[in-house]
Amino acid sequence: MTGDRHLDLGCGKFPRNPYDRAELHGIDMRPLNPGDSGFTYRRANVVIEAIPYPDGHFDSISAFDFVEHVPRLLADGNGGTRLPFIELMNEVWRVLADGGRFYAVTPAWPHPEAFVDPTHVNFITEDTLAYFTGDAPIGRIYGFHGHFELIRQDWVHPDEARNADADSADNPIRPAKHYEHGSKRLAQRFRHWSRRMRGKPEERDPPQRHWLRWELRAVKTPG
Repeated sequence: MTGDRHLDLGCGKFPRNPYDRAELHGIDMRPLNPGDSGFTYRRANVVIEAIPYPDGHFDSISAFDFVEHVPRLLADGNGGTRLPFIELMNEVWRVLADGGRFYAVTPAWPHPEAFVDPTHVNFITEDTLAYFTGDAPIGRIYGFHGHFELIRQDWVHPDEARNADADSADNPIRPAKHYEHGSKRLAQRFRHWSRRMRGKPEERDPPQRHWLRWELRAVKTPG
């Protein structure tokens, strides 16, 4: 690993730092006032440009509600085509250190959040990762040359995935605690029974988990 550096793609004025790194960087295509940013900012359109950092520079990269805006196919202006999503995944792998993490949270098929925004042009499914992970990713046929290992893929609500640590206070929604035995278990069961008997709803409605969370590990050295 390189140190303690994190990069947030599509950061806006409030970059995410899901691993609580000491050094925070952000990229966005919009101009920001560096004096207001509070982090290291570089302006770039990574849909058509390389990530403006050297190889292996970051310990982690995040993409919150970003991947769905990256086109899969674009005209290259010379009568041919380019594949921005494939290119971006190559770039993410390039600037990650060996063992670095890619953390993405994306609205995904078949849920409506994947489609309602007219700027969503990249529809992600549970099978998309097959193109980028493992020893023989399907994306090789389209020019993907990185190597990622899958740490986890799960359905989440964005407010329970701001930080990679599920118990972090950064996540307004945290997993409900379920006690298997002892006095706390009895107290929890009595509390739920009491609410039902009084016609009250459960303590909180379940969140709409319509976003896919990816956590990938970059592999740079032969296994």
